[in-house]
Amino acid sequence: MKSVVEFLSQKKIICKSLSSISPSILESRKKVDIYFGVNLKGYYCSVFAITKKSRILRKEAEELTELHSRLEANNNSKINHKYLIVQAPLCSKAKAFLEELDWKVWQL
Repeated sequence: MKSVVEFLSQKKIICKSLSSISPSILESRKKVDIYFGVNLKGYYCSVFAITKKSRILRKEAEELTELHSRLEANNNSKINHKYLIVQAPLCSKAKAFLEELDWKVWQL
């Protein structure tokens, strides 16, 4: 979690509170780190961090949006800011799909 907070602070994104959510709570078996928080302006934000060796395809991007909608349903709130930190090769179509849906995507 420390590395995610440091990365977000480098991007000038600061959250008052940031808590880790287990994917099993959202009924998922994906290997993804999910964080839910509130930024300084009072808006909800979600951070998804993925570290893997294989390429992330558009199908996985659709699964991430499904996880995001489950996170909104779990917290009974609208999440305005969606961030994805990827440490893997990312398909250009997947990146375009996520950015179309107002995700901020950073590839390390």
